[in-house]
Amino acid sequence: MIPVGGQAVIEGVMMKAPKSLAVVVRRPNGEMVTKEDILHPWSDRYPFLKWPGLRGTLILMETMIQGIQALNFSANQAMAEEEGSKEIGWGTLLGTLSLAILLGMGLFVALPHWISAYLGGLTSHQFGVDSFSFHLLDGFVKVFFFIAYIWIISRFKDIRRVFQYHGAEHKSIFTYEAGQELTVENAKGHSTLHPRCGTSFILLVLVISILFFSILFPFLPKMSAMSSWARNILYVGFKILLMIPITGLAYEAIKYSGKKTHLPWIRVLILPGLWIQRLTTQEPTEDQIEVALSALNRVLTLEGRLSEPKVV
Repeated sequence: MIPVGGQAVIEGVMMKAPKSLAVVVRRPNGEMVTKEDILHPWSDRYPFLKWPGLRGTLILMETMIQGIQALNFSANQAMAEEEGSKEIGWGTLLGTLSLAILLGMGLFVALPHWISAYLGGLTSHQFGVDSFSFHLLDGFVKVFFFIAYIWIISRFKDIRRVFQYHGAEHKSIFTYEAGQELTVENAKGHSTLHPRCGTSFILLVLVISILFFSILFPFLPKMSAMSSWARNILYVGFKILLMIPITGLAYEAIKYSGKKTHLPWIRVLILPGLWIQRLTTQEPTEDQIEVALSALNRVLTLEGRLSEPKVV
């Protein structure tokens, strides 16, 4: 059995295996269209990129690029028959995503830091960036913002449909991992909550960042000659840079936990991520499961694991 992951897109699902990728989208007329790619990972050309700690960040970067491509394809296909619709160009999509990344850094890195710094200034106790309490509060604020953000966007109808496809993706992967025939009926019996989900990964990044910052920040220069404003700008920049090794560690942790879910202590550790997935996944319709299974069948066929795609 090969490792398979996925991503919900607009009216469809992307499935990814080690050497191939497939995106299946249902167009407004009900037709399913497919986009397939053979992957050439950077780590195949540079084996040192497979080292633990490095591979997580690399895979995240590759996945982001592939996710952008899948979103671009799905958006254009989902709107293909709308009167007066225009194809979404790469410039528009990249500009939107770049803005989203900047806003994400502001909301989940910069703003929590400034809130923690402000609250620290209101107390007479030791509460600077070199204290564990500062980073614990910073982490709690990040988690609160993350959950609040997901809850707010889940109120929108179009996002709820994406979350349904997210659930269909998880059900399909569970069916494959259980060794069952890839049918809609089999997939319906599985959970929408998967331990290797990206939602769990993001939560794990936030938790690891608390520990990481608590250990490293006490060793930073005090920079007492600088204003508080300037110091905090540098601290935020340092946090953004540290997200590279943090994502690498989070990848290794999520990969390990996905293989060891039979261990009781692992099941306890992954519970928070599964709870949050109750917001980012919704129970899919049979049509949506069919789309996810089609994408999974296509990618398994490309990997030589199926003779021909079949969805029942």
